Amino acid sequence: MGMSTTAAAAGSRRTIRRQQLREIVPLADSTIFEMEQRGEFPQRFYLTSRCVVWDLAEVEQWLDARRAASRAKAIKLAPTPDVRLRRARAVTQ
Repeated sequence: MGMSTTAAAAGSRRTIRRQQLREIVPLADSTIFEMEQRGEFPQRFYLTSRCVVWDLAEVEQWLDARRAASRAKAIKLAPTPDVRLRRARAVTQ
């Protein structure tokens, strides 16, 4: 039996850089930044003046929470566009 993700993370804190974060969380940099500012995404921190990282365990916990919220239908979805208002390829009735 292997250690669980949280047990492994507690033993050795792993950080990820922006490129690795992009592979795990397919959101735009600007979206992630805005969510961080609102406290809706784990905060980045600086290892050096030019090296920004995220805590992998925090990102994984955030993903688990988003999955649970999605399954519970707690995430507000974008409204479906009204195709009748399209200019190109207008829908005829």
